[in-house]
Amino acid sequence: MEVGGLLHAFNVHLSKTELAELSVLLFVVTYAMILLEKFFHRTIAALVGASLALVIGVITPERAWEAIDQNTILLLFGMMNIVTVMGKSGFFHIVAAKAVKLTKGSPSRVLWIFSLLTAFFSAFLDNVTTVLFMAPVMINIAERLKLNPIPYLIAIVLASNTGGTATLIGDPPNIIIGSIAGKTFNDFLYEVAPYAILAFILGLIVMHLMMAKGGFLEAKASPEELKEILSGEVDESLLDRRLMKKSVGVFLVTIVLFIVGHNIGLEPGVIALMMATILAFISGLSPAWILEKVEWTTLIFFMGLFMVVGALEVNGVFEDAAHWLIKEIGDNIHHGILIVGFVSALISGFVDNIPFTMSMAYVLKGMEAQMGSVMDPLWWALSLGACLGGNLTLIGASANIVTADIAERNGYKIDFFRFMKYGTPVAAVTVIVAILLFYVEHAVFGGF
Repeated sequence: MEVGGLLHAFNVHLSKTELAELSVLLFVVTYAMILLEKFFHRTIAALVGASLALVIGVITPERAWEAIDQNTILLLFGMMNIVTVMGKSGFFHIVAAKAVKLTKGSPSRVLWIFSLLTAFFSAFLDNVTTVLFMAPVMINIAERLKLNPIPYLIAIVLASNTGGTATLIGDPPNIIIGSIAGKTFNDFLYEVAPYAILAFILGLIVMHLMMAKGGFLEAKASPEELKEILSGEVDESLLDRRLMKKSVGVFLVTIVLFIVGHNIGLEPGVIALMMATILAFISGLSPAWILEKVEWTTLIFFMGLFMVVGALEVNGVFEDAAHWLIKEIGDNIHHGILIVGFVSALISGFVDNIPFTMSMAYVLKGMEAQMGSVMDPLWWALSLGACLGGNLTLIGASANIVTADIAERNGYKIDFFRFMKYGTPVAAVTVIVAILLFYVEHAVFGGF
């Protein structure tokens, strides 16, 4: 096993097992620091973990750089630029004003309508793009109605992760599975979408009950204030309609390219970077101003976390976990549905699901070579577990961190445990119901 850093400098030779154990220890330390957000900002925690991994030598700088998912970073960077310009134009003020009228100021309607919209958009965009668009609108609406934005923001990010489960292009794990397993857009609609829709409905009901219990669905604005809010028009001084046309036009073209990009060989990250560059060129805004608004702490957090998780991958931790799964599954596909589904959900709640899904997908591909299409249900169990499990914790999905940083920039703190208060119950209910129903479909009815 190639090592660098202090291990190489002091000529320390560790076995593969020892390197794997050291990688796990570094991940646990990093995760503990993320949990202790009161003392460590999560970006600092990720940088400490990445630095230790490099200094000790459980991953080389070259492998650490390769571990960073460039598509994710470029996607985040590009969409942050586009959304920043859209915000500058006043677009979100208009959307918020119209949305308030649609909801008639009812907190329950705000929750349900925006969760539905977010889930729908996430099925056809990636969930990060969706929350970059929806979170500023949600904050604007909550402030207008004098509501606490935090539970509403968590609700839309949970809806985003669930909605993205439904299609091939909605969530990175599905894109990986589709590519390696050769599954089509229609395959996901037929095999996964029904369970994703059910999971979304159940998750939203759970969220509604928790928010109602916490008093977050009670109207805070007085009848007189609400009447003024519903009848009020957006201040024209906040709008730049020329810039709005340009930014919204670029955003819509970006969406179309996301949908067709897979067929023309363009990754979402490349599309986002290209369209952000075009918008910066035609907007007339200072590039320095646009770049100042980028959520750099989010990007650096992901880069650091990718390196820490990359050390797990490089040292065979995911591979060992996958082989353990194969041993446990044997030739019992129905038993495998439960193992792959629940283990994928649990792991995806605590590490980035992209490298894990990649490792598991290649393992399942090897099983498929031996067993044929009879093991097809395991692909769908992996999809349901990896995507729905992202709601377990704050670092379970990219959209979670992005939303937390948008909230923090607007003065609202979504810490690790606040997210878990809502995300963990929703994830538990949706994962258990979806996986068990999928198991019953195949174990009892032999698939529909």
